[in-house]
Formats: sequence, structure tokens, C-alpha cells
Amino acid sequence: MADITLDDIRKNDKINIMINHANQCLEAVGYTDHGPRHVGYVSRIAGSILERLKFPKRRVELAKIAGWVHDIGNMINRHNHGLSGAVLLYPILLEMGMPVREACEIVSAVGAHEEETGNPVSDISAALIIADKVDAHKARVRVKKYNPEDIHNRVNFSIKETRVRVDADKRLITYELRMDSLSSIMEFMQIYLSRMEMCEKSANFLGCAFALKVNGTVINNIKEIK
Repeated sequence: MADITLDDIRKNDKINIMINHANQCLEAVGYTDHGPRHVGYVSRIAGSILERLKFPKRRVELAKIAGWVHDIGNMINRHNHGLSGAVLLYPILLEMGMPVREACEIVSAVGAHEEETGNPVSDISAALIIADKVDAHKARVRVKKYNPEDIHNRVNFSIKETRVRVDADKRLITYELRMDSLSSIMEFMQIYLSRMEMCEKSANFLGCAFALKVNGTVINNIKEIK
């Protein structure tokens, strides 16, 4: 039997309905976009991180899959959505024909990606965490419901460009973002500090340092990897 690919996952009706329903639930309570745009970004960046660090192709593909499915637990509740999403996913992945060992890799990564309860537990998990936490951008703001008094809306809407750079030789993962005066670095750190700390931990798990660069300036202490 052929390996289950990201393309197979994206064609799965059950998973698509769950992603869209989860996104609708979060929209109802005022959260930024968590639909196909977000999970597509996380899937692409998670796979790219492992690919640039020269991990095996199958690990890259599994990271892409984890990125696509990581947020379906939001259809149950935002609280502990990683844990509930992992439980929901496991039988679906087996039903699709994914080997038990690989299904375990996916659900472990999904279950460990929340900053409140999670930690990197594998290369796939670490790549997923970084890719998820660096998705701050104006494109995530639900324009029709934009509220400048909401710090999450204001910070995300101020971010015009982002880029994740991976230097395999220097073992350095850099998250670069450009934001305008609509918000500030201090406000960004108010809501993203724990996420950036989780990115540092995940980069370290991959044998890399993590740099956070805002408007051209690195604002964190880059821990040397020995």
C-alpha cells in the first residue's frame, strides 16, 4: 500500500469538514482565522523546516500532514484543542490506511502543539510548533469583524510581512516580521511571548537556535547550540 500523503489528507471529506467547522466555531467567539489559509501555511512551513534541515522525505511529509490537521480540535473547544484533535484524528488516519506508527507520530505532534500544555516531543512536533506559532499576519484578521480595540486584531493587522529562514549550516531558524505603527513590539510580545519561547524550545529540540527579528532587529537572546 502506498504511503498516505498530504494530498490524500487534503482530499478527505471528514477532515475538510472538521477544519472548516472548527474555523467557524472560532469565528463565532472572535478568534482570528484558523481555516484552510492557516493550516495550509502551517503545513508548508513545518515541512519546509524539516526539508531545509535535511530530514528524510517521509518525515517532511508527515510534518506537512500534521500541519494540515493540527487545529481540528477547535470544533470541540478552544481549550485543550490539541488533545481533543489528536483523539479525533487517530481513528480517521487508521481508516485511511496510515500505519499505526505514523498515525502515532501525527497525533503526538497535534496533541503537543499548544503552548499551555505542549512541548516538542519529536522532529515533526517541533516543526509543527514553530510553524503554528509564527503565523502572525494581517491575513489572519477577519476583516468584516476587525476591532482595533482587540489587541489580537490590532497586532496581527499591523504585521505586513513574515518570513521563516532556516540556515542548516549555522543551525539557525530565524523568524522575521515587519510591522507598522498600528501596533508595537511590546504589544506583539504581550500575546506572543509564550509562543516565541515555545519556538525557541522547539528549535533547540531540532539542534538549532531561534532568532526573532522584528523590523530588522533581533530582539531575543540567541542561545548558541553546542
